[in-house]
Amino acid sequence: MNSHPQNQSDWQANLKGSTLKLGIWTVAWLLSTALLAFGPKFIWQYATLYSSLAVALNLLVGALMILSNIKHVRAMDELERKIFMDASAITLGMGVVAASSYGQLQNIGLMESHPEISHLVILMGLTFLGAVLFGNWRYR
Repeated sequence: MNSHPQNQSDWQANLKGSTLKLGIWTVAWLLSTALLAFGPKFIWQYATLYSSLAVALNLLVGALMILSNIKHVRAMDELERKIFMDASAITLGMGVVAASSYGQLQNIGLMESHPEISHLVILMGLTFLGAVLFGNWRYR
């Protein structure tokens, strides 16, 4: 019986560690994305080699962020995994539906500018955050 609090403490420490690592990799990916978006224009004047290296860096850091996310999900308990999976399903569905309509807005004359992927990324991020918050509220 006395080992349960220790196991609970170890589990919580493991989850906090995986959350911190995921946060670090997410920030690193955001920074590599900013470098990819703004570096060609403001730093290396569209030099192909540097742009190619920025793409490779962004893909590498993105892959490491995904691996960190997998480890983070594995550190969760069953309820947290359910909330995460529900939020992921809602976000994926919303992203596919929104992207298919959003991509046609310029073609059908309802929008003059080209659709921007960054708008969908923001929408998906906010959807995921909202779904996780709702899931936590619903199950706790």
